[in-house]
Amino acid sequence: MRTIDPSTEAGAKALRRLETELMGWVTTVAPDGRPQSSPIWFLWRDGVILVYSHIRAPRNANVEANPHVAFNLNTDPDGDEVVTMEGEARIDLSLPPSSADEAFQAKHRHMIDRYGWAPEWLAENYPVPVVITPTRWRLG
Repeated sequence: MRTIDPSTEAGAKALRRLETELMGWVTTVAPDGRPQSSPIWFLWRDGVILVYSHIRAPRNANVEANPHVAFNLNTDPDGDEVVTMEGEARIDLSLPPSSADEAFQAKHRHMIDRYGWAPEWLAENYPVPVVITPTRWRLG
């Protein structure tokens, strides 16, 4: 399934989690073929995942070389509430910087404030917008 069906219980739960949870995991493919997983802040917008990646994150080069990625949210303690996606990632430098993305700022404001990051620092250190387009979801 390429899209999540909001009329199903699993789909509605998954969409709520994508809209509200702060952290997810993205797995990219390193040049030697090994998977590389990283915790990330993300934004669910218009059916895609948006990540503002650190300027030196290995995932940037990984995505440029191989766009196949996986994304998932943590499960509950019993291993239920699965939200896993396979997709295609691309770096989109036409997007505004993280400091100018109002939705991203609103979602992660308390974390940005907790770390004491000024908008300029965030824009300088996390300037790489990575857009992940889903190709397959697994929910449960």
